[in-house]
Amino acid sequence: MRRFVDAVMERLQDMLERLGEHVLGALTHVAGWVVEWVQKKLAADREARRPQPINRASPLLLIPIPKWRTQFAFFLIVVAFLGLAVRVFWLQVYTSDFLQDKGEARYARTITIAGSRGEILDRNGVVLASTQPVRSIWADPAFTKKATKEDLKKLAEVLGISYADLDKKLKNPPSRNFVYLARKRDLATAEAVKALAIPGIGVQAEVLREYPDGPVTAHVVGFTGWDDHGQEGVELSKDDVLTGKGGARRVLRDRLGRIVDDVWAKDAVEGRDVSLSIDSRVQFIAYEALSDMIVESGAKAGAVVVADVRTGEILALANNPTYDPNDRSTMVFERVRNRVLTDEFEPGSTMKPFAIAKAIDMGIVDPLTTIQTAPGKLTIGDRTIGDTHDYGLLTVAEIVAKSSNIGTTKIALEIAPQTLWETYTALGFGRAPDIGFPGATAGRLRPAKSWRPIEQATISYGHGMTASLMQLVRAYTALARNGDVIDLTLEKREGPVEKGTQVFKPETARVMRAMMMQTVARGGTATRVKVAGYSVAGKTGTANKVKDGRYTNDVVASFVGLVPATEPRFIIAVMVDEPGPKYHFGGRVAAPVFNRVAEGALRTLMVTPDDVTSAGGVGLMAKIRH
Repeated sequence: MRRFVDAVMERLQDMLERLGEHVLGALTHVAGWVVEWVQKKLAADREARRPQPINRASPLLLIPIPKWRTQFAFFLIVVAFLGLAVRVFWLQVYTSDFLQDKGEARYARTITIAGSRGEILDRNGVVLASTQPVRSIWADPAFTKKATKEDLKKLAEVLGISYADLDKKLKNPPSRNFVYLARKRDLATAEAVKALAIPGIGVQAEVLREYPDGPVTAHVVGFTGWDDHGQEGVELSKDDVLTGKGGARRVLRDRLGRIVDDVWAKDAVEGRDVSLSIDSRVQFIAYEALSDMIVESGAKAGAVVVADVRTGEILALANNPTYDPNDRSTMVFERVRNRVLTDEFEPGSTMKPFAIAKAIDMGIVDPLTTIQTAPGKLTIGDRTIGDTHDYGLLTVAEIVAKSSNIGTTKIALEIAPQTLWETYTALGFGRAPDIGFPGATAGRLRPAKSWRPIEQATISYGHGMTASLMQLVRAYTALARNGDVIDLTLEKREGPVEKGTQVFKPETARVMRAMMMQTVARGGTATRVKVAGYSVAGKTGTANKVKDGRYTNDVVASFVGLVPATEPRFIIAVMVDEPGPKYHFGGRVAAPVFNRVAEGALRTLMVTPDDVTSAGGVGLMAKIRH
């Protein structure tokens, strides 16, 4: 087709050139004859006027006109007409589509129809995020010029904006033919705008994302932007699943900008729903317990995670401070960030069970092996570490219960650095958890080849390395199950995970749970943990924060617990950032949050109580050993 058009153009160009030559020749002859006739006429006139004493004619008329000037003038006229002819041909043949589109833009418009976004549901089908129909108000400034000032003032009043702002939008639109005046307004406002019947003002169907639980589930669900695409949380991580395929509608408008006919329409495709592992009832319990403790202790922030041991499903994930995804004014960085996944901290004593479990696994110690911790200080190289008290001679079980740094260090130093590093790595430290959620941190765990003895010692009790609360929960699945660690998920799973990555022997995991039960018994570090009717195993953690390369007096207090301890169903991890001086330790500030969450979750999900009291553990440990 292109070649044919080019051939036609060449023929037309040849014809125009020949026509130009003939026309120019003819015009030249005519011009010559006219000039000759004019000259003869002038000569006759001069001859007739010779007797007159004074010649009053203009001197310019007496000057003879050269023939070439006349010919050049006619040549310019012919060239101009030829240029116009070529321009008309160019517009008709090569730019007809462009001109047609420009003309069509004055009476036709394609309106986008958004595909309905899928809902986000909790594990029981409770709606956590849904889509509601709304309307956006737009204007075509070319048509609104016909509107009166009174009409525009009424429009500004309906939209709840000032007339000055409305006038500014209409006079300085981002494009010549379109500008949004208001986005995502309710249907009543849209009907009021339609009733004004102002030229060039239109209403476009859109959708608005609503979050019934607001700040309670904000850090799980996240939120969408103005374009209805995810910006945070599940809305972002599952955006491709939730987002539908948009449709379109081509319409014709009259001179007042009103739609008078449809040209064509393409239906939108709705997005798919996403079912989460979250139980909205447990989520609310965790959120309330954490929020109350933040207020009571005056802490900077905090977080709670509840995981199902059998499936790895996250039943609750709460942060404080939080934000309301329905109110964009609350969306500041300190509130939006998901501390469970993004904040890494030194986990402190919550790391101790892993080094001890590895030593038991390797046969280096057993629960009744005694370790001398006197005089409460231990120098390694040029550094000295210590316990809060001089505990003297302790069994391994007592080291866990009393959270002895010296006892843990002596046990950890019996393990080869590479072996200990491989254990921590298998538990998930130093690697971002594969949870399919944006912003998950990997924490910090240096390679074993760079460890000095003092670093191996401090890492064994949770200093000199960092982890997120989610990483801690994943690692504790190895102690809550049969020594195998499983991946956690925020999506609903249909059944239990039968087997994960084996890190410890099954009997080692059982012995560790029995020893951690003594942490909540008299003489342990978490005596405030008591869940009536259920046994609890857990570990407290208190670690000073590092700022500008130095340890400060600010702490992160934590507690990770398993309940029921005899056959764990839940792992509940609590982290409180910078609590007040009266709430300095994990057993004081994090353990009470664990209590409330555990009691609520166990009763809500109707978990059968076990027969071992929370003060037990020694008898169970002896039973396991024998």
